[in-house]
Amino acid sequence: MRLTFTAPLWQWDARSDDSWWFVTVPPDESDQLADLPLPPRGFGSIRVRVTVGSTTWSTSVFPSKQEQGYVLPLKRAVRQAEGIGPGDEVVVTLEPVGV
Repeated sequence: MRLTFTAPLWQWDARSDDSWWFVTVPPDESDQLADLPLPPRGFGSIRVRVTVGSTTWSTSVFPSKQEQGYVLPLKRAVRQAEGIGPGDEVVVTLEPVGV
């Protein structure tokens, strides 16, 4: 399964530092992830392989009640490499790992 979507970059306001930035996986794509028969992982996370622009890496998406779906962390190195800033629309392709 490969999911591609566009979503804005936002900062998690529960932390005062500048290190926690995310995009929210849209509802339809979050529903598809939630339906996957994956083994349970910490915090309900799902391992994924992600591509944003020319950058590809492995990480996890995490369920968020507040966002009503999964959220994808975007580390600083990716944001800098791709020139992504607060509120920018980010085109994301992700593939669950181990499906």
